[in-house]
Amino acid sequence: MITTGQIVFAVLFFIAFVIIMVYSYRGDKNLHKKQYKGSLWILVGFIAFIIFLLLLKTYLKN
Repeated sequence: MITTGQIVFAVLFFIAFVIIMVYSYRGDKNLHKKQYKGSLWILVGFIAFIIFLLLLKTYLKN
């Protein structure tokens, strides 16, 4: 069983984790823009490939 104390701890931990992640990302925002330039196209290509595989699977199944 999960106690009330565990739920409170989980909620507080989650809030603290999100705050730390946002703070960390803001600090590295300019570095990310420079280092990961063009990575959006990799993501688009990957998603397009997955969609292609799903369409091919559906086509070959019929």
